[in-house]
Amino acid sequence: MITLTFTFDPSLIDIRVLVMSVLGYFVVLLALSAMAFIMVRFHLLRDHLRTRKLKNSSHAETVTSVKPVMTGEENAAIAAALYLYFSELHDREKYVMTIKKVSRTYSPWSSKFYNIYNSMKHW
Repeated sequence: MITLTFTFDPSLIDIRVLVMSVLGYFVVLLALSAMAFIMVRFHLLRDHLRTRKLKNSSHAETVTSVKPVMTGEENAAIAAALYLYFSELHDREKYVMTIKKVSRTYSPWSSKFYNIYNSMKHW
């Protein structure tokens, strides 16, 4: 049996590899934090673009600064309504099983049984 041994030798690490690794981690961390910041603040950008569009349109002469803020109670009511709606999509049927005896003696499922039974009669 051959055992493998791994030794870590820091002298084999080149400075270019170290700089490239640190730079790569920094770029990924920076990109993820920027994406998180944008996702958290996306509603502000959306509201800003909406008010700018209303200011530029000829229909809105006076634009009032009204921020649509949803409270926790409203969010809970919407979530409960969506949950109830999606849970009622399927019909609720009564689970009743009816067993009815059929008097047919031949079916494709029993044909092999009858052939074996008939061949054993003649033994």
